[in-house]
Amino acid sequence: MNRLFGKSKSTGPSPNLTDCIAGVDGRADSIEKKIARLDAELVKYKDQMKKMREGPAKNAVKQKALRVLKQKKMYEQQADNLRQQSFNMEQTNYATQSLKDTKTTVAAMKLGVKDMKKEFKKINIDEIEDLQDDMSDMLEQADEVQEALGRSYGTPELDEDDLQAELDALGDEILMDNDNTFLDEAINAPNAPSKEPGTETVKDGLPVDEFGLPQMTS
Repeated sequence: MNRLFGKSKSTGPSPNLTDCIAGVDGRADSIEKKIARLDAELVKYKDQMKKMREGPAKNAVKQKALRVLKQKKMYEQQADNLRQQSFNMEQTNYATQSLKDTKTTVAAMKLGVKDMKKEFKKINIDEIEDLQDDMSDMLEQADEVQEALGRSYGTPELDEDDLQAELDALGDEILMDNDNTFLDEAINAPNAPSKEPGTETVKDGLPVDEFGLPQMTS
């Protein structure tokens, strides 16, 4: 049967951009190493030519240097091409991965909306509104109970005008209680006589009485 219809070729795994990028980068790195070796040879030939006189020997070294320089330019061009290929594949890989992430995000959002609709069907809006109304009524009743418990009994009815007059009078009494002018008068009052009346003292050559006042002499 295989001779008549041929044998189908075994298909291998599909190419992967990540693996391709790694392979291209590896080739570019290998070329960069070759360029580095050529740079070292150019430096060696340049140093040799500095020490040589003009002549066939120096020209031979110069030809070797030119050949190495041409190889270096070729390798640099190849390395640039490989780096550009790697960059293009990285951009393609990034765009592909972004699309996959977007697809996953959209699928997750659809599933989330579906679950929300399913759970929302289990909720009765009317029951929630009734519950809110019941809570409001209960709180209002609790306020009435607190108000009833705080009610005062046996308190005489008082006229607001009388209370205002008493309040004003209370303010005047407080001001009078805070008046300390009598203390100032007591402090500034003359001292009590330190000697008995009739005792004479002399001040500035004049006799004075017990209050320090000059006495009238006969």
